[in-house]
Amino acid sequence: MAIIVAVFVAFGGLLYGYDTGTIAGIMTMGYVKEHFTDFGKNDFTSGQSSLTTSILSVGTFTGAIVAPLAADTAGRRLGLLLYCLVFSVGAILQTVTTGRVLLIVGRVIAGLGVGGISSIVPLYQSEVSPKWIRGAVVSVYQFAITVGLLLAAIVNNATKDRPNTSSYRIPLGIQLIWALILSAGLVFLPETPRFWVKKNRPEKAAEALSRLRRLPTDSKPVKKELLELQKSFEMEMEVGNSSWKACFSPHGSQLKRLLTGVSIQALQQLTGINFIFYYGTNFFKTAGIKDPFVVSMITSAVNVAFTLPGILFVDKVGRRKLLLIGAVVMCVSELIVAAVGAALDSQVSSKVLIAFTCTFIAGFASTWGPIAWVVVAEIFPLRIRAKGVAISVAANWIFNFAIAFATPYLVDKKPGSAGLESKVFFIWGGCNFLAIAFVYLFVYETKGLSLEQVDEMYSEVKYAWQSDRFQTEIMSGKTEVSPDQSCDSGFDSD
Repeated sequence: MAIIVAVFVAFGGLLYGYDTGTIAGIMTMGYVKEHFTDFGKNDFTSGQSSLTTSILSVGTFTGAIVAPLAADTAGRRLGLLLYCLVFSVGAILQTVTTGRVLLIVGRVIAGLGVGGISSIVPLYQSEVSPKWIRGAVVSVYQFAITVGLLLAAIVNNATKDRPNTSSYRIPLGIQLIWALILSAGLVFLPETPRFWVKKNRPEKAAEALSRLRRLPTDSKPVKKELLELQKSFEMEMEVGNSSWKACFSPHGSQLKRLLTGVSIQALQQLTGINFIFYYGTNFFKTAGIKDPFVVSMITSAVNVAFTLPGILFVDKVGRRKLLLIGAVVMCVSELIVAAVGAALDSQVSSKVLIAFTCTFIAGFASTWGPIAWVVVAEIFPLRIRAKGVAISVAANWIFNFAIAFATPYLVDKKPGSAGLESKVFFIWGGCNFLAIAFVYLFVYETKGLSLEQVDEMYSEVKYAWQSDRFQTEIMSGKTEVSPDQSCDSGFDSD
């Protein structure tokens, strides 16, 4: 039951992915170019393209950073409901617009909703999932994002040639369906037990555990797990408080965890993935590819398909190994795209571009795409988890904004732009090289550990590359773990 609940909440990723993918196609539609550009023009300037695409991230950053106000006050479930409502308002404004100004306003408001949802969904998932499959469950959020991107590419391709407002209103209006489905489901889902423990409402926590474990509230496993959660939280509060300031405290390695969360979310954006999904259609067009909309559908399909291996292996292979493998694959693929694009003519380089762009997307989708969300959902203690996740996700969005804003100026061959075209992949490849070093030095292996055991590992293990040893000792029983740190057992209670 816990898995079903957590997987359904991942539906929030569909909003994120669909909204991200829709704008790339809309900005290249003939009707939109004719009616949304300046008088006498038939194309967006680099500045207009940059602002319209990147402005979503202004809202998402704000929504993510204030998400703890809802998640820690009203709860994870009600917080998600609130942000679904905000997103719907933004989606309606985008759908009814007939000009660029209201489209931009709608994207900012929708961004508030997407940002809050992107912060709370991994938090909710990690707090209800059993430890043995927690990584896979949180990874499903990224899978939903990729499905959203694919659906956006398909819908854009189906409506791109319509000679009226339906060309963009159909893709933008469909967003409301995803928000409605998620909102309807949230009405019936339970709150997380850890939230009720944090609010000192043990009776509510017992009810939530009862629904998630499908056992009576007075059953022995439910009582035992509740007691463990309470004891663990009491120990956390003895170490420190739950303020924003506590997130930056070096005591208990909180600052190290925050820097890890912020960095991995920033590096996820710096891989260059959203360059493909924000500007891919236009980029493929300028690269000499005949049907860029079809290529965008292909890259989106690769993104969906290769997220599945990440879900399957994250709890078997581990977070560190997959992140390292993914960074190497992405780095090599992007450097090949950049080198070939700079050295060969467009007819040859376009084929290489498509092939190694797909290789790059496959590497991202199976590793950095899902696992960056898993890491930030696992590394923070309960008392500051909502705030730590919020700051980390906010970093994702601020880098998302910076990349979306800067990319047209880097890529376009227009006045005031750098005209890098495919050579921009040298930048993304260099960032992935940095990602390899970052993972080795700072990302701890959390596979198979309860959230409370992760907290203990950070206290006992100084260096990230030694974290595998801690995990081995836990599994073999060589490390003594107190009862209050053995919770999150999920279905293995007797």
